[in-house]
Formats: sequence, C-alpha cells, structure tokens
Amino acid sequence: MSRLTAGLVTVTVLTVTASGCVTVHGEREVVPSATKAEAAEALTAFTDAYNKADKAYDPALDAGRVTGAFGATTQAGFTAAHATNPGGNARHSALTLTDAKYTIPKQAGWPRWFVADTDSNRDQDDKGPNDTRWLLLFIRSGPEQVWKLAYLSILGVKDVPAFKTDRDGWAEPVSPDDPSLAVAPKDLSADYASYLQDGKPPVFADGEHTSGWRDARQKSAVRSGRISQFLDQPLTEGDFAPLGLRTTDNRALVFFAARHFERQTAAKGVRLDISPDEKALLTGQVKSSLTREWISNELALVPPQGKVLVANRVQGVVAMKGE
Repeated sequence: MSRLTAGLVTVTVLTVTASGCVTVHGEREVVPSATKAEAAEALTAFTDAYNKADKAYDPALDAGRVTGAFGATTQAGFTAAHATNPGGNARHSALTLTDAKYTIPKQAGWPRWFVADTDSNRDQDDKGPNDTRWLLLFIRSGPEQVWKLAYLSILGVKDVPAFKTDRDGWAEPVSPDDPSLAVAPKDLSADYASYLQDGKPPVFADGEHTSGWRDARQKSAVRSGRISQFLDQPLTEGDFAPLGLRTTDNRALVFFAARHFERQTAAKGVRLDISPDEKALLTGQVKSSLTREWISNELALVPPQGKVLVANRVQGVVAMKGE
C-alpha cells in the first residue's frame, strides 16, 4: 500500500462512526448528523486541504480539516517532512477518494459525526487482497465548527461490514457504555493498553494487532547492545473518544485511539539509530536512551459475547526524546 504521508504507518484494519445533536426549544432532538450533501462537501474539503499540505509538506495547510488520532499523526508527519524537505514534496501524487458511500447516524448531542467508505487511488482495483476501501470518520464538534477527519481505517473490499439502518437509511450509533456488547466502547482503549502490557484483560482475539504485536515486541525487547521497554496509555478525551456503529449482525464497529511509547537504552559505545525525519521531532540529546511516542487508531468489531477483533491499526510517530 502506498505511503499516506511521511511518518504515518498503515497496517491492515477496519473503521467506524460517532454521535451528533440539535437543540430545539431547549430539548435535544435525535436527528441525522449530516445530510449526504454535507458529507460529500466535507470529504472534498478534506481531500483538497490534505493534497495542498502533502504537496508543500506544510501542516498548516490542512490543520483546519484534521483532528484526533489522524490529525496528530499526519501533522507530525508533515512537520518532520518539511524539516528535511523544505522545498516541498517532489514526489507528490494527489490523493483521490471516489465511489463514496456515506453512513450517517441519527443521534442527539455534539459532536456530530459520520463515516465515508471510499475507494482511494492508493490501492489496486483488481478485487484481490490489495483492493481496499478507506473508511474515514469525520467529526463536527459544534454548530460553528467545520467537519474534520478524526479517524482513518483501511479494510479489504470484502471486509467492510454492513451497517444497521432504519427505513430512511440512517445508521444506528453505539453508546459509549452500551451494556449489550462484550466490551463497552468507552473501555476499549484502556483495555487495549493494558492488554499490550501483560495480556490482560483477555478480551481481544488473537491477531496481527493484538497477540502478534505483543510477540513482535517481546522478540525485539533485547537486541545486541540495547534494551527496549514499552508503555501504552489509553486516549479517550475529546476528538480521541471512541465512536461506533451497529452492524446488521448486531455487532459494533468501533474506532478508538491509544498512545504508545518505546524507550531504547543502549550499552556504552552502542549507537541508537534515528532517521532524518525522526530528528525533526527530537527533543533532548540522544546519549544513552531514545524514546519514541506514537499515536494509533484502531478499528474493532465488538460482538455481544466473545472476543473483540481488532481489524486495523493506523499509527504514526508524533514525538522523540533523547536522554
């Protein structure tokens, strides 16, 4: 899969949605969070801003159209790329997102949100394993605010679930504390951070982004002349809050975020490697240790009972600290 932006790493996974509101005569009314025309305008505005930022490697050019986990990683990526390529992106290729299908929930309260299921020009349209759909979750935090992209997940064409809708086509959001699910959406980030540390709680199905990631960390923890220590923290506030949609099989597709650290400590005389892009995000001086900080967004399928499937993970480095 082609590069999304400097410093942003994509790993195969899924996507989801969130909540919205209108106040009428002092009461909250359950309404669609957006019209399809508004959703289409939001997708176009994001794509235009993103392409300008990618071409110039200037995070200011799309800062007003991104937020949450996606905003944190792409803004850091553009910042790093600009430091090493101040003249801009010589290999810029415009991102296009077509064949958009909008899943818009009926909800009350802010933020409002919706999901766009799109075909990007970064894959192979051959209906094979490399043929993907991009799920983009947009948030609008208030009546005076614009729509911003908070989450991105990438799934195989056949892996995008069908969403439950009413007779008018509006989707059903999942509440953060939904008691009908094996894990409430509000607990996913904390449970995931804890699971990555010690395997508990055992609520996640084995896979690339769960047991596979834990195994990879353990294998890399001790290498010649250096030791790595890992720390994971939940992210649940503001535009990092989990958002989910009910699927037709009564599961929930939930977007959530987390923060991750890796601290490498080197033996005397051993050099810790750092790339030019990473140097642009570095504070402190690398003497004996180097700490990388990532932010990730996950896409999870949560059943009423049983294990949670983490279907996709998108993450990027947002900070470096040398000691």
